[in-house]
Amino acid sequence: MASANKCVVYVEPGKVSVETIEYPKLELPEQHRKCNHGVILRIVATNICGSDQHMVRGRTTAPKGQTLGHEITGEVIEAGRDVEFIKVGDLVSVPFNIACGRCRMCKTGNTGVCLNVNPARPGAAYGYVDMGGWVGGQANYVMVPYADWNLLKFPDKDQAMEKILDLTMLSDIFPTGYHGAFTAGVTTGSTVYVAGAGPVGLACAASCQLLGASVVIVGDMNKERLQQAKSFGCETIDLTASGDLPDQIAQILGEPVVDAAIDCVGFEAKGHGQGASEAPATVLNDVMSITRVAGKVGIPGLYVTGDPGGIDENAKVGQLGVKMGLGWAKSLSFTTGQTPVMRYHRQLMMAILNNKIHIGKAVNATVIPLEEAPKGYQDFDKGAAKKFVINPNGLIKQTTPQ
Repeated sequence: MASANKCVVYVEPGKVSVETIEYPKLELPEQHRKCNHGVILRIVATNICGSDQHMVRGRTTAPKGQTLGHEITGEVIEAGRDVEFIKVGDLVSVPFNIACGRCRMCKTGNTGVCLNVNPARPGAAYGYVDMGGWVGGQANYVMVPYADWNLLKFPDKDQAMEKILDLTMLSDIFPTGYHGAFTAGVTTGSTVYVAGAGPVGLACAASCQLLGASVVIVGDMNKERLQQAKSFGCETIDLTASGDLPDQIAQILGEPVVDAAIDCVGFEAKGHGQGASEAPATVLNDVMSITRVAGKVGIPGLYVTGDPGGIDENAKVGQLGVKMGLGWAKSLSFTTGQTPVMRYHRQLMMAILNNKIHIGKAVNATVIPLEEAPKGYQDFDKGAAKKFVINPNGLIKQTTPQ
């Protein structure tokens, strides 16, 4: 029996609201075709993401009424006829990128650019502009297609609920941070620079430690977020202070370069120094300048092809002043794009369940009810050093990560 379904919806730049939307059907968006391979979830946890904030700030082409939410963990309450291995009652993590499991990209593990789930371009996501029209999951209920392929079932529901504030990070920011670190070549003994101490940057820094880095340096302009990075053993650089980044790196490491660097900021980057204005190529140029020759750069930070609020005509179409010659001269390697969550989420789940990492503590998971989502967006936009976890159905009992 259908229940009321409320969802966070984009209203206008700087404003979201919680509105009643249609209860999900086992039906493909905009096609009105039966989705027998899908399930409907009662959502246990769904998180506010920095990518959502880009839309809410008016920095994408998102229309009024865009549903929000691509970080989803939930319980299966209905399964389509063709779902074989996921069962009603299963507690599952939902990769933010939707994938069919059948196309050339999915078969090679590139689930972030599935060819069959978005008529406009490769790749799709829940509740995101230009990502296929899929309804967002900052809601009570949501429909997930290709369930047998997409969903990661937690082996023990009681154990999972005890770890839910860690496991909810598997839908996006933990695999995204890990992907940034892994593709940058972080390994035993690596020295690493992570640009950005937002939730993805903090998740990346924790991932670097999990991968065995000897020193992880996090740079940001937000003192509260830098303090959060320090709380689990990172070195930090306050980018509002004077001084060149290589010199600041040298003060920590004794040399002005790192083995690996990761851009966890994206296209709304600012320059350095107190009161610095937006300069979208800053972080890309920074990471090239401080990565050792023949090193690797991970770029999980979001870059877009359409930015109405861009600082100039080039920035509005994603054309930035990147020092490509520097990257070429240093023989650097770059990895960009949506993280293929399914490449990592199972092993990261096992790391959480076996207490090898406490990702919820690292990103300061903070639980809020669905009706407080608008305030959560406001606080996050002001730079709160928190990862807001929405508890839409009141199923999360603990307030801090275990």
